[in-house]
Amino acid sequence: MANRVELVFDFVSPNAYLIWWPLRELVNRYEAELDVIPVFLGGMHKLTGNAPPMIRDAEVKGKNEYAMLEMQRFITRHGLGKYRLHPQFPFNSITLQRMLFAADQDGRGVQFVEGLLRPIWEDGLDITSPEAIGAALTAAGFDAGDLFARAQTDAVKQGLVANTDAVVARGAFGIPTMFVGAKGEGEMFFGKERLGQIEELLAKG
Repeated sequence: MANRVELVFDFVSPNAYLIWWPLRELVNRYEAELDVIPVFLGGMHKLTGNAPPMIRDAEVKGKNEYAMLEMQRFITRHGLGKYRLHPQFPFNSITLQRMLFAADQDGRGVQFVEGLLRPIWEDGLDITSPEAIGAALTAAGFDAGDLFARAQTDAVKQGLVANTDAVVARGAFGIPTMFVGAKGEGEMFFGKERLGQIEELLAKG
């Protein structure tokens, strides 16, 4: 049954922000479940030999320019006009991802993502400031001190590594990657342009 979407997620990816709201709407419309899989994108790239498109395609004439055109089309189509490239991009997301892993252990991964996505990708939240991150999390109803502390534990650190290894073993190589179907067994889709295909699968139930 295609009643669940697993989203491989790292805050550092602009596409993680861009896919989030249209995917949430799609999941809600078909009364499906959304699971967040916290990973470390840098680790995924190391394991797969992948690289950010701006680096990977830098020598291909016109390719990055076209990618920006497609991004703008997506932003316009889905009403994401508040998106702003983060001033610290590409930032180190490892602490955020560990905190997300800890929140997801509590069953609050989706809420954690929604508490920080807008501050990061619309308001330019200072990623280097624990105080700024803590304030955003407190406003979203989290105990920021608890999450910061748990992010430093070996269990959480190794859990994030294990998540990253596991999604690569399933075939993932970048973000956004989505698995649609039974948890741990879903069909893989890569790219925010796959929303139509995901909708077709969800519509079948």
